[in-house]
Amino acid sequence: MVREVRVGEAIFGGGRPLVLIAGPCVIESLDHTLRTAAALKEIAARLGIGLVFKASYDKANRTSVSSFRGPGMDEGLRILARVKSDIGVPVLSDVHDLNQVAPAAEVLDVLQIPAFLSRQTDLLAAAGATGRVVNVKKGQFLAPWDMKNAVGKLEAVGNRNILLTERGASFGYNNLVVDMRSLPIMRDTGCPVIFDATHAVQLPGGAGSASAGQRQFVGTLSRAAVGAGIDGLFWEVHEDPDRALCDGPNSLPLAQVEGLLRQLLAIDALVKETLPS
Repeated sequence: MVREVRVGEAIFGGGRPLVLIAGPCVIESLDHTLRTAAALKEIAARLGIGLVFKASYDKANRTSVSSFRGPGMDEGLRILARVKSDIGVPVLSDVHDLNQVAPAAEVLDVLQIPAFLSRQTDLLAAAGATGRVVNVKKGQFLAPWDMKNAVGKLEAVGNRNILLTERGASFGYNNLVVDMRSLPIMRDTGCPVIFDATHAVQLPGGAGSASAGQRQFVGTLSRAAVGAGIDGLFWEVHEDPDRALCDGPNSLPLAQVEGLLRQLLAIDALVKETLPS
């Protein structure tokens, strides 16, 4: 039985409809962030689904030292606080080290543990101890059954508000592959499972000094994951992905979000009539 995890008005798990986690890879500016959050809120309201807005204040794992990382924690959290107050949606961002956890928890509704850090016991424990919802990205180097250990580390500090996210596994050089079996395997932990379709089509380091991507397959993988039975979708979304400052090649154009979601919600409704929650 997959437990319910509430983030603002959005509820993951328990056999409920999909929740969308979406936003640009990185905070580019206040205006761009608020504009994107407002557009996503309107789409979610029309479709009657829960929404959590995501954007990173610091992308600490960019391919190149010269890559844009974001505005930094202080300014980034100020902008995300504006998303909450002005747009009225809950917010998610990454925490990369112990010093970020406490200030981030003052603003964020969901603390996200990046995939590369999914085994870091102290970071998981500190995030869990805040009492906030914690979303753990499955490491590209981990088997899905290994995620029970991340869950155990969070539950050991008394936190059961846990989300697990699949984002693909390393497959040779500069490539990722998604094993759809990982989704029900991770749901066996009792935690709601999210599928990150946009990072799953990333080609890490594939452009030499930056990651490449194949966003034309975001819809294909999203349909497959929803058909396998998941609790939420994670999409990096941008008005103009070709001009995005981070992860443009794997980001979904904002104009395509609503149409694809309508299709996926139909699949989700069919699946959840037959799959146990």
